[in-house]
Amino acid sequence: MVKNRSVKSKNKDVSTKEYVHVLSDIKKHVQEAQIKSIFAANKELLTLYWYIGQIITAQQKINGWGSKAVEKLADDLQNEFPGISGFSQRNIFRMQSFFLAYENSATAVAQITDLPVFGIPWGNNAVILEKVKSSEERLWYAQKSLENGWSRSMLETWIKSDLYKREGKAITNFKKTLPAPQSDMAQQSFKDPYIFDFLTLHEEHREHDLEQGLIDHVQKLLLEMGKGFALVGRQYHLEVDGDDYYIDLLFYHTKLKCYVVVELKARDFDPRDVGQLNFYLSACDDLVKDATDKPTIGLLLCKTKKDFTAEYALRNIESPIGVAEYETAIMKKLPKELKSSLPTVEEIEAELEKSALLTKATQKKKKPTSSLKRANK
Repeated sequence: MVKNRSVKSKNKDVSTKEYVHVLSDIKKHVQEAQIKSIFAANKELLTLYWYIGQIITAQQKINGWGSKAVEKLADDLQNEFPGISGFSQRNIFRMQSFFLAYENSATAVAQITDLPVFGIPWGNNAVILEKVKSSEERLWYAQKSLENGWSRSMLETWIKSDLYKREGKAITNFKKTLPAPQSDMAQQSFKDPYIFDFLTLHEEHREHDLEQGLIDHVQKLLLEMGKGFALVGRQYHLEVDGDDYYIDLLFYHTKLKCYVVVELKARDFDPRDVGQLNFYLSACDDLVKDATDKPTIGLLLCKTKKDFTAEYALRNIESPIGVAEYETAIMKKLPKELKSSLPTVEEIEAELEKSALLTKATQKKKKPTSSLKRANK
């Protein structure tokens, strides 16, 4: 009887909540195992490519192998392993480039596979090898690809926009106003310049045009702002002493755990802009941020800036503020000769005024002729 009862208890219906929990737990472990196996397989493949590149380089040095020998090797490997892709002539030469690019990046062979290039797909490595020249810069893009899970197309986008030279380059006072390591994290979260090449704006555009364009392309805006930025609002309303104030763009940074106030200036940086932004930061700290949030950070985006002027403007400011430039498609892509040939607003107005005067003068000349004709009639 006891035995039958135990069997019944083992066969009892499982609650939906319990079952879902177990299924979810198993799925998590399966997915983790899949990811580990993919990374392990990728690392093995890249180690093989590294070894092939090493052998080819050695044969070139020892036996004077030329390009024809490498091409023959590629053809023979394809014939030997018809079911395995990756042994094209182009890819075999790329394997040698892979070896040569990083052969001196580690002090021992055992440490080579610890480089970030062994943790990203071969396609990403191919893009880096073809589009980036410096070894240091290549390793930087590989590390970023590994950290952020960039696809090949996303990696190409960041290389094209020269992210390596822009990230962490904004002029800030973070070291003075923020504790470590948040100050370093905040510095790396800001760029200079910001590339808004998805916008097409006139050289003499207004701040409203810039703001509207960014909101119209909010996904691209967030991509350029970087990982962790979440848009809270545009023209975010603050009321202080019964007066209304509006922040151009308000973000929340999920990694820094703080609000980020972004003010847009469609002109050169003016030191007085820092005072306005500092006011917004104080108001946000009191009226917007939660007790668990860290101090609000400000970012002033301007058309152009002078570095020393920006540094002096921030020197004695107690709130964390960064200053950076932005670029749009029309400013970045038009050649200098074409930029200088475009008429300014003043030139257009002068031309219109000149045309109006000429029209009046022509009309005055015609009047006597027409009256003379009427007299002859």
